Amino acid sequence: MSDDVQDGFVRVRLDLSYDGKDFSGWAKQSQGQRTVQGDIEAALRTVTRSTETYELTVAGRTDSGVHARGQVAHVDLPVELWTEHRDKLLRRLAGRLSHDVRVWSLTEAPSGFNARFSAIWRRYAYRVTDNPGGVDPLQRGHVLWHDWALDMDAMNEAAATLVGEHDFAAYCKRREGATTIRTLQELRWERRPDGVMEATVKADAFCHNMVRSLVGALLFVGDGHRPVDWPGKVLAAGVRDSAVHVVRPHGLTLEEVGYPADELLAARNLEARNKRSLPGSAGCC
Repeated sequence: MSDDVQDGFVRVRLDLSYDGKDFSGWAKQSQGQRTVQGDIEAALRTVTRSTETYELTVAGRTDSGVHARGQVAHVDLPVELWTEHRDKLLRRLAGRLSHDVRVWSLTEAPSGFNARFSAIWRRYAYRVTDNPGGVDPLQRGHVLWHDWALDMDAMNEAAATLVGEHDFAAYCKRREGATTIRTLQELRWERRPDGVMEATVKADAFCHNMVRSLVGALLFVGDGHRPVDWPGKVLAAGVRDSAVHVVRPHGLTLEEVGYPADELLAARNLEARNKRSLPGSAGCC
Protein backbone atom coordinates (compact mmCIF):
# COMPACT_ATOMS: atom_id res chain seq x y z
CA MET A 1 0.00 0.00 0.00
CA SER A 2 1.53 3.31 -1.06
CA ASP A 3 1.58 6.23 1.32
CA ASP A 4 2.57 8.78 -1.31
CA VAL A 5 0.88 12.17 -1.07
CA GLN A 6 -1.21 13.03 -4.11
CA ASP A 7 0.37 15.48 -6.56
CA GLY A 8 -0.50 19.06 -5.69
CA PHE A 9 -1.01 18.28 -2.00
CA VAL A 10 1.13 18.60 1.10
CA ARG A 11 0.86 16.42 4.21
CA VAL A 12 0.49 18.43 7.42
CA ARG A 13 1.07 17.03 10.90
CA LEU A 14 -1.19 18.24 13.71
CA ASP A 15 -0.29 17.91 17.39
CA LEU A 16 -3.38 18.35 19.53
CA SER A 17 -5.12 17.70 22.83
CA TYR A 18 -8.70 17.50 24.04
CA ASP A 19 -10.93 16.85 27.00
CA GLY A 20 -13.06 13.91 25.92
CA LYS A 21 -15.99 14.49 28.27
CA ASP A 22 -18.38 15.96 25.70
CA PHE A 23 -17.10 14.06 22.65
CA SER A 24 -18.42 10.78 21.29
CA GLY A 25 -14.85 9.69 20.67
CA TRP A 26 -12.41 10.70 17.95
CA ALA A 27 -14.00 9.29 14.82
CA LYS A 28 -16.89 10.87 12.92
CA GLN A 29 -20.23 9.16 13.55
CA SER A 30 -23.01 8.44 11.10
CA GLN A 31 -25.65 9.78 13.49
CA GLY A 32 -24.01 13.20 13.71
CA GLN A 33 -22.73 12.99 17.29
CA ARG A 34 -20.07 15.46 18.27
CA THR A 35 -16.55 14.04 17.71
CA VAL A 36 -13.04 15.42 17.81
CA GLN A 37 -12.42 14.59 14.16
CA GLY A 38 -15.65 16.23 13.12
CA ASP A 39 -14.95 19.42 15.05
CA ILE A 40 -11.43 19.87 13.69
CA GLU A 41 -12.35 19.05 10.10
CA ALA A 42 -15.24 21.52 10.23
CA ALA A 43 -13.00 24.20 11.73
CA LEU A 44 -10.36 23.64 9.03
CA ARG A 45 -12.99 23.94 6.33
CA THR A 46 -14.31 27.18 7.83
CA VAL A 47 -11.03 28.99 8.49
CA THR A 48 -9.62 28.12 5.07
CA ARG A 49 -12.94 28.99 3.36
CA SER A 50 -12.94 25.59 1.64
CA THR A 51 -15.89 23.91 0.00
CA GLU A 52 -14.28 20.50 0.56
CA THR A 53 -13.69 18.67 3.83
CA TYR A 54 -10.12 17.40 4.17
CA GLU A 55 -10.10 14.19 6.21
CA LEU A 56 -7.82 13.66 9.19
CA THR A 57 -5.90 10.47 9.93
CA VAL A 58 -5.10 9.97 13.61
CA ALA A 59 -2.52 8.02 15.61
CA GLY A 60 -5.07 6.56 18.03
CA ARG A 61 -8.87 6.62 17.70
CA THR A 62 -9.89 7.30 21.27
CA ASP A 63 -13.28 6.16 22.58
CA SER A 64 -16.09 8.31 23.89
CA GLY A 65 -15.03 10.15 27.04
CA VAL A 66 -11.29 9.44 26.70
CA HIS A 67 -8.92 12.43 26.84
CA ALA A 68 -5.72 13.21 24.92
CA ARG A 69 -2.74 15.35 25.84
CA GLY A 70 -0.40 14.27 23.03
CA GLN A 71 -2.57 13.14 20.12
CA VAL A 72 -1.14 13.28 16.58
CA ALA A 73 -3.01 13.46 13.26
CA HIS A 74 -2.27 14.34 9.66
CA VAL A 75 -4.22 15.91 6.83
CA ASP A 76 -3.38 16.31 3.13
CA LEU A 77 -4.09 19.85 1.96
CA PRO A 78 -3.74 21.45 -1.50
CA VAL A 79 -0.37 23.18 -1.76
CA GLU A 80 -2.03 26.50 -2.67
CA LEU A 81 -4.31 26.36 0.36
CA TRP A 82 -1.45 25.49 2.73
CA THR A 83 0.76 28.22 1.31
CA GLU A 84 -1.98 30.82 1.69
CA HIS A 85 -3.05 29.95 5.23
CA ARG A 86 -0.11 28.28 6.99
CA ASP A 87 1.14 31.33 8.89
CA LYS A 88 -2.25 32.17 10.38
CA LEU A 89 -3.89 28.76 10.49
CA LEU A 90 -3.00 27.89 14.08
CA ARG A 91 -4.39 31.13 15.52
CA ARG A 92 -7.52 30.92 13.37
CA LEU A 93 -8.19 27.37 14.55
CA ALA A 94 -7.79 28.53 18.15
CA GLY A 95 -10.47 31.13 17.54
CA ARG A 96 -12.83 28.67 15.86
CA LEU A 97 -12.51 25.51 17.94
CA SER A 98 -14.32 24.96 21.23
CA HIS A 99 -12.21 25.29 24.35
CA ASP A 100 -12.15 21.53 24.99
CA VAL A 101 -10.00 20.85 21.92
CA ARG A 102 -6.74 22.57 20.98
CA VAL A 103 -4.32 22.22 18.06
CA TRP A 104 -0.82 23.09 19.26
CA SER A 105 1.22 22.83 16.08
CA LEU A 106 0.83 22.46 12.32
CA THR A 107 3.96 21.39 10.43
CA GLU A 108 4.79 19.92 7.06
CA ALA A 109 5.30 16.21 7.62
CA PRO A 110 8.46 14.48 6.39
CA SER A 111 8.24 12.14 3.43
CA GLY A 112 6.54 8.86 4.32
CA PHE A 113 4.91 10.15 7.50
CA ASN A 114 1.55 8.69 8.44
CA ALA A 115 0.13 9.63 11.84
CA ARG A 116 -1.31 6.14 12.31
CA PHE A 117 1.03 3.73 10.57
CA SER A 118 4.32 5.51 11.27
CA ALA A 119 3.84 5.39 15.04
CA ILE A 120 6.04 2.92 16.92
CA TRP A 121 4.34 3.35 20.30
CA ARG A 122 1.47 5.04 22.08
CA ARG A 123 1.58 5.89 25.78
CA TYR A 124 -1.56 6.19 27.88
CA ALA A 125 -2.09 7.06 31.53
CA TYR A 126 -4.98 5.89 33.66
CA ARG A 127 -5.57 7.71 36.96
CA VAL A 128 -7.36 6.30 39.99
CA THR A 129 -7.78 7.34 43.60
CA ASP A 130 -8.67 5.07 46.52
CA ASN A 131 -9.08 8.01 48.89
CA PRO A 132 -12.07 7.12 51.08
CA GLY A 133 -13.31 10.70 50.70
CA GLY A 134 -13.51 10.42 46.91
CA VAL A 135 -11.96 12.42 44.06
CA ASP A 136 -10.66 15.98 44.31
CA PRO A 137 -13.48 18.01 42.70
CA LEU A 138 -10.93 19.77 40.49
CA GLN A 139 -9.81 16.38 39.07
CA ARG A 140 -13.18 14.63 38.92
CA GLY A 141 -13.26 14.56 35.12
CA HIS A 142 -9.89 12.80 34.86
CA VAL A 143 -9.59 10.51 37.88
CA LEU A 144 -11.61 7.39 38.71
CA TRP A 145 -12.69 6.83 42.31
CA HIS A 146 -12.21 3.23 43.47
CA ASP A 147 -14.04 2.64 46.72
CA TRP A 148 -11.56 0.04 48.04
CA ALA A 149 -7.98 0.44 49.30
CA LEU A 150 -5.51 -0.59 46.61
CA ASP A 151 -2.27 -2.55 47.04
CA MET A 152 0.03 -1.02 44.42
CA ASP A 153 2.77 -3.63 44.88
CA ALA A 154 0.33 -6.44 44.09
CA MET A 155 -0.90 -4.54 41.05
CA ASN A 156 2.63 -4.07 39.74
CA GLU A 157 3.46 -7.72 40.32
CA ALA A 158 0.41 -8.72 38.29
CA ALA A 159 1.17 -6.12 35.60
CA ALA A 160 4.65 -7.54 35.01
CA THR A 161 3.16 -10.82 33.76
CA LEU A 162 1.32 -9.00 30.97
CA VAL A 163 4.28 -7.15 29.46
CA GLY A 164 5.61 -8.42 26.13
CA GLU A 165 4.14 -9.62 22.83
CA HIS A 166 0.91 -11.53 23.39
CA ASP A 167 -2.47 -12.15 21.91
CA PHE A 168 -4.59 -9.80 24.02
CA ALA A 169 -7.92 -11.22 22.83
CA ALA A 170 -8.95 -11.66 26.47
CA TYR A 171 -8.62 -7.92 27.03
CA CYS A 172 -9.98 -6.60 23.74
CA LYS A 173 -13.32 -6.11 22.09
CA ARG A 174 -12.82 -8.20 18.97
CA ARG A 175 -13.26 -6.58 15.57
CA GLU A 176 -13.79 -8.62 12.43
CA GLY A 177 -10.55 -9.17 10.51
CA ALA A 178 -8.37 -7.33 13.04
CA THR A 179 -5.52 -8.90 14.98
CA THR A 180 -5.40 -8.73 18.77
CA ILE A 181 -1.66 -9.38 18.95
CA ARG A 182 0.14 -6.45 20.52
CA THR A 183 3.50 -5.75 22.15
CA LEU A 184 2.89 -4.26 25.57
CA GLN A 185 6.10 -2.39 26.27
CA GLU A 186 5.33 -0.97 29.69
CA LEU A 187 2.63 -1.41 32.33
CA ARG A 188 3.31 -0.04 35.79
CA TRP A 189 1.66 1.88 38.63
CA GLU A 190 2.97 4.80 40.66
CA ARG A 191 1.31 6.71 43.47
CA ARG A 192 1.67 10.49 43.09
CA PRO A 193 2.29 12.81 46.04
CA ASP A 194 -1.40 13.76 46.02
CA GLY A 195 -2.38 10.11 46.50
CA VAL A 196 -3.65 9.53 42.96
CA MET A 197 -2.45 6.25 41.45
CA GLU A 198 -1.30 6.54 37.85
CA ALA A 199 -0.88 3.61 35.47
CA THR A 200 1.53 4.05 32.57
CA VAL A 201 0.49 1.83 29.65
CA LYS A 202 2.73 1.83 26.58
CA ALA A 203 2.47 -0.42 23.53
CA ASP A 204 3.16 -0.45 19.81
CA ALA A 205 -0.62 -0.27 19.34
CA PHE A 206 -3.81 -1.03 21.24
CA CYS A 207 -6.97 -2.90 20.35
CA HIS A 208 -10.44 -1.74 21.36
CA ASN A 209 -10.97 -1.44 25.15
CA MET A 210 -7.52 -2.95 25.83
CA VAL A 211 -6.20 -0.32 28.25
CA ARG A 212 -9.41 -0.02 30.27
CA SER A 213 -9.73 -3.82 30.47
CA LEU A 214 -6.15 -4.21 31.70
CA VAL A 215 -6.71 -1.51 34.32
CA GLY A 216 -9.95 -3.16 35.40
CA ALA A 217 -8.21 -6.51 35.93
CA LEU A 218 -5.38 -4.93 37.91
CA LEU A 219 -7.78 -3.01 40.15
CA PHE A 220 -9.41 -6.32 41.12
CA VAL A 221 -5.97 -7.55 42.16
CA GLY A 222 -5.21 -4.33 44.02
CA ASP A 223 -8.36 -4.44 46.11
CA GLY A 224 -7.96 -8.13 46.95
CA HIS A 225 -10.85 -9.51 44.94
CA ARG A 226 -8.51 -11.55 42.72
CA PRO A 227 -5.05 -13.12 43.24
CA VAL A 228 -1.91 -11.70 41.66
CA ASP A 229 -1.72 -14.47 39.05
CA TRP A 230 -5.29 -13.95 37.81
CA PRO A 231 -4.64 -11.34 35.06
CA GLY A 232 -1.93 -13.58 33.56
CA LYS A 233 -4.26 -16.58 33.57
CA VAL A 234 -6.95 -14.52 31.84
CA LEU A 235 -4.42 -13.52 29.18
CA ALA A 236 -3.33 -17.12 28.63
CA ALA A 237 -6.94 -18.29 28.25
CA GLY A 238 -7.25 -16.07 25.19
CA VAL A 239 -10.99 -15.40 25.48
CA ARG A 240 -13.02 -12.59 27.00
CA ASP A 241 -13.65 -13.12 30.70
CA SER A 242 -16.87 -11.63 32.04
CA ALA A 243 -15.05 -10.91 35.30
CA VAL A 244 -12.76 -8.40 33.57
CA HIS A 245 -14.37 -5.03 34.11
CA VAL A 246 -13.85 -2.32 31.48
CA VAL A 247 -13.33 0.73 33.68
CA ARG A 248 -14.92 4.08 32.90
CA PRO A 249 -13.27 6.18 30.16
CA HIS A 250 -12.75 9.47 32.01
CA GLY A 251 -9.66 8.23 33.86
CA LEU A 252 -7.83 7.53 30.59
CA THR A 253 -5.61 9.98 28.71
CA LEU A 254 -3.50 9.46 25.58
CA GLU A 255 -0.27 11.12 26.71
CA GLU A 256 2.20 10.69 23.85
CA VAL A 257 2.82 9.05 20.48
CA GLY A 258 6.31 8.00 19.37
CA TYR A 259 7.71 7.96 15.84
CA PRO A 260 10.99 6.70 14.34
CA ALA A 261 13.61 8.81 12.61
CA ASP A 262 12.46 10.28 9.30
CA GLU A 263 14.46 7.82 7.20
CA LEU A 264 12.65 4.88 8.86
CA LEU A 265 9.09 6.13 8.34
CA ALA A 266 8.41 4.26 5.09
CA ALA A 267 9.63 0.94 6.49
CA ARG A 268 7.57 1.41 9.62
CA ASN A 269 4.43 2.09 7.54
CA LEU A 270 4.81 -1.26 5.78
CA GLU A 271 5.55 -3.13 9.00
CA ALA A 272 2.54 -1.67 10.80
CA ARG A 273 0.19 -2.71 8.00
CA ASN A 274 1.25 -6.36 8.16
CA LYS A 275 -1.15 -8.55 10.10
CA ARG A 276 0.78 -10.22 12.89
CA SER A 277 0.68 -13.73 14.28
CA LEU A 278 2.54 -15.24 17.21
CA PRO A 279 5.40 -17.70 16.54
CA GLY A 280 4.00 -21.14 15.83
CA SER A 281 0.45 -19.92 15.29
CA ALA A 282 -1.62 -20.25 12.17
CA GLY A 283 -2.89 -16.72 12.39
CA CYS A 284 -5.01 -14.54 14.54
CA CYS A 285 -8.67 -13.69 15.18
